[in-house]
Amino acid sequence: MLNVHNLSVSFGGEYLFEEISFRLNAGNRAGLVGKNGAGKSTLLKLLNKDMALDTGVIAIEKDIKIGFLRQDIDFVEGRSVLEEAYQAFEEIKSLELKLDEINKQLAERTDYESDSYSQLIVDLSDITHHYEILGGYNYQGETEKILQGLGFRREDFDKKTETFSGGWRMRIELAKLLLQTNDVLLLDEPTNHLDIESIIWFEQFLNNYTGAVVIVSHDKMFLDNVTNRTIEISLGRIYDYNKPYTEYLVLRNEIKQQQVNAQKNQEKEIQQAERLIEKFRAKSTKASMAQSLIKKLDKIERIEVDEDDNSVMSLRFPISVTPGKVVVEIEELSKAYGDNLVLNDINLLIERDSKTAFVGQNGQGKSTLAKIIVGELKHDGHLKLGHNVQIGYFAQNQAEYLDGNKTILDTMIDAANEKNRSKVRDILGSFLFRGDEVDKYVKVLSGGERNRLALAKMLLQPFNVLVMDEPTNHLDIKSKNVLKQACLNFEGTLILVSHDRDFLQGLTNKVYEFKDQKIREYLGDVDFYLEQRKVENFRAIEKKQTVVVEKAKPKASNSFQDQKKLKSLKNQLSSVESKIGSLEKEIKDIDHNLLVDYDATIAKPDFFEGYQAKKKKLETLMQNWETLTIDIDELA
Repeated sequence: MLNVHNLSVSFGGEYLFEEISFRLNAGNRAGLVGKNGAGKSTLLKLLNKDMALDTGVIAIEKDIKIGFLRQDIDFVEGRSVLEEAYQAFEEIKSLELKLDEINKQLAERTDYESDSYSQLIVDLSDITHHYEILGGYNYQGETEKILQGLGFRREDFDKKTETFSGGWRMRIELAKLLLQTNDVLLLDEPTNHLDIESIIWFEQFLNNYTGAVVIVSHDKMFLDNVTNRTIEISLGRIYDYNKPYTEYLVLRNEIKQQQVNAQKNQEKEIQQAERLIEKFRAKSTKASMAQSLIKKLDKIERIEVDEDDNSVMSLRFPISVTPGKVVVEIEELSKAYGDNLVLNDINLLIERDSKTAFVGQNGQGKSTLAKIIVGELKHDGHLKLGHNVQIGYFAQNQAEYLDGNKTILDTMIDAANEKNRSKVRDILGSFLFRGDEVDKYVKVLSGGERNRLALAKMLLQPFNVLVMDEPTNHLDIKSKNVLKQACLNFEGTLILVSHDRDFLQGLTNKVYEFKDQKIREYLGDVDFYLEQRKVENFRAIEKKQTVVVEKAKPKASNSFQDQKKLKSLKNQLSSVESKIGSLEKEIKDIDHNLLVDYDATIAKPDFFEGYQAKKKKLETLMQNWETLTIDIDELA
């Protein structure tokens, strides 16, 4: 379907990735992961031919259609939500115009016996038939179904797209992509603007999608629920395994541990051989033996251990003075945007040191209440901040407030005061902006790097109440873990607006669900909230059970041949496992003999050749085991 061979891309003389190769087949749902700035979004642009590659080849089969969900979108003003979504059906809409024109002519003309009138009848029949084949009589219903799955209500369909926030416009773009007949989907951070219910719906859609999908995402739970393959970009290389993200991490660690063990054993062999060479070299009678050992050492292929990029930012939020027991008190608060009432008669009490999550569908008022608490929005009703309350606020679009024409260093210096200006470089270093990187302009940073810079700015002022609105958007998985740990360690009051289930797990002790202009309290973390919603909401039960059943149900073999092949593969696997066990025992016994009596062990004829042959055979058997396991999983 799509083949990448020896692909290399560099910026400023440094390679993002060098000579990487992989192939995408139908049914592959690959999670593309890696640190911010590793080149994930760049790779998607290359696959979509939005960028020129330095070297290598991207071969795409004929007639393959690729759909790309970008982070930047541009809509034509004046279209309704439905009209914009219908843009996914360019050919159908074009045929509708032709049909309208033909029907208009047929209604106006009276030259019924003419050849041109007869041709209009023929054209009407041909175009109508083509229109029907393309799904012209079904696309409107399908569009409404997809839009509702992504959280739109029927009353939203006729509203203009420019009246919606950037997050909702991104949902419209995603709906257009899902409505198209694409063979490959390239999705760059698709869940950033989706709430929990929409993510569950989206997971079901992707699990039923028959084409190939490449997903850049930092939502670990989403990746585990959707992907069957992981491609990690790290230090210019890629690591590609047919496993969802969490299983991939386990496998990578196991492989790396095997490499470490094999490297240690090889180093012992090399050191022993070098000692013998040194010992034999001085004796004329054994000089030829020394030369033979030297030649063998030269031929040994040195085992390398995969190098990991383990650099992570360092984050600890500064705490200021201790506030009063009640930090936020809200009574009969309401907020409307014109005729749109978002919050109605809200009552809320937030106490010192509490950890609170705001959850619910987008557009229900979560971010609105956060902005009201920090004083950014006017409202009706009463809101009172407690004694000595000092708020730190991370907005959902915090990175957009950064000046793209400033450097990273200037951004921090301008936000610092006399006391901490001297610490700016140290703070930037702890956020992985080191050396000459601090002179980069903000406009060239990736979304994750901008978010890291925005977080770094927060360390310049102490606070005792931290309000964060979707702080994990664009952050890589390692940075998200660091942020979560910083939130766990924060000794003040925490208010989080987030749809990231993995991030919220175990982080809060209270959840407020926003729905139908009201809020409802759940005394627990996000897992407790989801369990409670499952009990009381049958729609949520149905969604959650469907996901579980589809993920757990084994794929049925569809023929006698499949069953026969499966049995053969299992027999081969059993044989390979038996051989691996025997060979591992032999190598273990040899290693033991080397430790007990090295000279006697290596004195055996062709010892080194035999030892290396056993290890090489074990490596081949392990590869066969992995291939057989994957083949069995696909047939089972």
